[in-house]
Amino acid sequence: DLSALGEHTITIDCDVIQADGGTRTASITGGFVAMADAVNYLLKKKRIKKNPLHGQIASISVGIYEGTPVLDLDYAEDSNAETDMNVVMNDGGAFIEVQGTAEGHAFRREELDAMLELAEKGINDLIAHQADALNAL
Repeated sequence: DLSALGEHTITIDCDVIQADGGTRTASITGGFVAMADAVNYLLKKKRIKKNPLHGQIASISVGIYEGTPVLDLDYAEDSNAETDMNVVMNDGGAFIEVQGTAEGHAFRREELDAMLELAEKGINDLIAHQADALNAL
């Protein structure tokens, strides 16, 4: 809810220092934690009156590698994947973005469903880790 920020602007700049693939998804997942931390700071200092965030978001990669659906592809898997997909979801289980490309050959509906199921499980784990990190601040 951008109106809750009033005149404030929050800029999140993500540099992934070390990764073996998945830098875009890591930026989204980590960027949410940074955003929530910034919002909590503004709330604590009474610079804003209500939380503009309506829940959490996280992102993860999935793909088809050697005929098998794989979660959180590393560089070697990503480079040789038959299908590569990034998924962004919220903590309510709704999709924000699904972006995928068939690299080697077209993928079937069953493979898409398997990748989305894997992504949902992975994102739920990431959301739990985000909550733990935010609770520790």
